[in-house]
Amino acid sequence: MSRMRVLLLTALETKAEEAGYLSRRLSGYGIASRTVDLSLGAGGTVLGGPEKLRAMEAAAARAREAAVEALDGGMRVILGLGGGTCGEVALRVMRDLPAAFPKVLVTTMPFDPRVFVADSSVILVPTLVDICGLNAALREVLENTAALTAGLCGMRRVPDTRVIDPAADPSIGITALGATEVAVTSLVSALAVGGRESTVFHSNGYGGAAFARFAQSGALSAIIDLTPHELTRIHLAGTHVPMPGRFSAGAELPRIVLPGGLNFIGLGEESSIPEKYLDRPRYAHSGLFTHVKLVEEEMTLVADALVESLNAATGPAALIVPMEGFSHQDRVGGPIEDPVLRQVFLDRATDSLRGDIALTAVDAHISAPETTRAIIDTLDSFAPA
Repeated sequence: MSRMRVLLLTALETKAEEAGYLSRRLSGYGIASRTVDLSLGAGGTVLGGPEKLRAMEAAAARAREAAVEALDGGMRVILGLGGGTCGEVALRVMRDLPAAFPKVLVTTMPFDPRVFVADSSVILVPTLVDICGLNAALREVLENTAALTAGLCGMRRVPDTRVIDPAADPSIGITALGATEVAVTSLVSALAVGGRESTVFHSNGYGGAAFARFAQSGALSAIIDLTPHELTRIHLAGTHVPMPGRFSAGAELPRIVLPGGLNFIGLGEESSIPEKYLDRPRYAHSGLFTHVKLVEEEMTLVADALVESLNAATGPAALIVPMEGFSHQDRVGGPIEDPVLRQVFLDRATDSLRGDIALTAVDAHISAPETTRAIIDTLDSFAPA
């Protein structure tokens, strides 16, 4: 048999027929695979509570060992096939592999996958039907999966260290949202003019987890936390995944912080907004997201949290405050414009920022060229003389 290129994770107690079909379809593309059993070993009994959780972790531990061995042996893709329990175990294993390594999960989507894919790239293939016996619909999904996997296995990988190993060619990590997109785009362009590469992370409650993983892995040479909006999700309201390293990872790196997106809470559709926020200024960012303006007490809380994290930095650090607006709708005539909130932030920073950390108040909007220039100048000032 040809060298194994795909590791398939599934529970053979319940998914043997479907896994066998997928393996055969892979063989039809000339792709050799090995199946790792994620069954919990219940022997037909129903496991519940702590007993089931222990069995899931034991299955994940066995599969991790197999995945590491397969990775060393030239595995090109890891596949998962399962519903709620099996899919969760497969995702636990996948998260321990390199962030950008090809991973595919074929699943009934019985859970919110964002928690699992926030800091690891996983291609999700919804089955639409349950994985409970072969039928025309499931066969088509598995055939599509085999074709997709064959493409990944056959893909010619260009030997570019920036793709294979980001730590070999670190770039500047920048945080962003749609509400700060103009500012980030201008900054990325300005850095590129100087020959500096950027990696941008979406600060939406999920992208921050990837940002922390990259910062911890040595993939970044500096941090421009232009959009620390996730503080409002962590401390006030809004969905997010656990990200304990979001504001501490890479503490030794040069770090520039701005209060981008710190002036609003990111909530869901207008119809789903809790009653306590209905009397506040807000706007529809899209059909699915509504941005609600902070009140002064909330700005004080997130400002203190941001300054506290910046004070813990061990590398060169700076705080830049654009006094004409923290986001695209915090502007003259904007629905959440509020100069008072900006001043609250600046006052808290002035009072509690560590003395050796530069604090610059810019008389410009966060998206203005003057703010971009202040960021570039500050970053340049960190460079050794």
